[in-house]
Amino acid sequence: MPGFVTCGPNEALVVSGCCHTNPLMVPGGRVFVWPVIQRVQRITLNTMTLTIESPKVYTQQGVPISVTGIAQVKIQGQNAEMLRAACEQFLGKKEIEVMHIARETLEGHQRAIMGTMSVEEIYKDRKKFSKQVFEVASSDLVNMGITVVSYTIKDISDEEGYLKALGMARTAEVKRDARMGEAEARRDSQIKEAIAEEEKMAARYLNDTEIAKAQRDFELKKAAYDVEVNTKKAESDLAYNLQAAKTRQRIKEEQMQVKVIERTQDIQVQEQEILRKERELEATIRRPAEAEKYKLEKLAEANRNRVIMEAEAEAEAIRLRGEAEAFAIEAKAKAEAEQMAKKADAFREYKDAAMVDMFLETLPKVAAEVSAPLSQCKKVTMVSSGKSEIGASKLTGEVMDIISKVPHVVSKLTGVDITHSMKLAQAAM
Repeated sequence: MPGFVTCGPNEALVVSGCCHTNPLMVPGGRVFVWPVIQRVQRITLNTMTLTIESPKVYTQQGVPISVTGIAQVKIQGQNAEMLRAACEQFLGKKEIEVMHIARETLEGHQRAIMGTMSVEEIYKDRKKFSKQVFEVASSDLVNMGITVVSYTIKDISDEEGYLKALGMARTAEVKRDARMGEAEARRDSQIKEAIAEEEKMAARYLNDTEIAKAQRDFELKKAAYDVEVNTKKAESDLAYNLQAAKTRQRIKEEQMQVKVIERTQDIQVQEQEILRKERELEATIRRPAEAEKYKLEKLAEANRNRVIMEAEAEAEAIRLRGEAEAFAIEAKAKAEAEQMAKKADAFREYKDAAMVDMFLETLPKVAAEVSAPLSQCKKVTMVSSGKSEIGASKLTGEVMDIISKVPHVVSKLTGVDITHSMKLAQAAM
């Protein structure tokens, strides 16, 4: 089935076959491919790190040394010509095979450059050696579509001890130069110290002289300055005292003015407070008092009117009640008079019978009054000699004895013999 084939940015697609006179190269992208009639191949664009070793290479002086370099190379995918050249050289090969070819090429150029330079040049000026190898190898590898990204020397060594001797000689030379420089520096330092000491003493004497002159001038000028300063100070003190006195006087005047203003303001505040209190008194006491007075006066007047009306009503009621009572008393008196007249007539007509009737009506009341004290007693103790009655019969007998004596008492008091009258009434019946 036809379809798209994609690749990452670290590789390129090479499409060949139908529809393409020259192979189509697509670095990091996609392409539409027809199977069978078209073929798709991939070539890596990764950066490859190569270790370039050149053991025992004779330099310009005939000294054998070994050099190890590190190179970074890659197939250039952005340049169509270089990518085409790389495809011609390495398409279908593995990455390790590409690395081997590039390593061999770089190693050959590294050996060639080593043969044109001395050991000292390679050892001391590694940057120059790396630049020459980089330029020569780049011009050769670019024809293969490979770009040298970087090249640097990793290590330089020899088995003959040349580098060590070179280092020792250089070390001895440096030590010698150091000792000579140290001696010369010490000599120059001592000479300079003597000159400096001489200049120091001369400068000290000159300085002491200048200091003495300066001290003298200073003392003279200081004395003149002191006189002037003291004069000015005295004038300043007098002026200060005078100004201070004026200032104090002005401050006192201002303070008095402030006090006057404050007192005026206090008086105004007090007047305002008095007015406020008067208004407050007017609003809270006087007017309410007047209102209360008016209210009480109206209430008193209403109460007085009510009392007068009540008194008049009561007087009228008393008058009416008095008239009613007088009428009732008069009527009662008339009724009682009539009753008494009738009772008198009845007594005259039924003298004994009336007496008997009154006696009989009064007798139960007398019996009740006689027995009333006994009904209030809670306990009665009776003493008997053994010959008389005791108990309830004794009490009843005593009450009856008292009642039986009532006719005799009435006869004594009124002169009417109740017993005789009763007998006559029974005979008449």
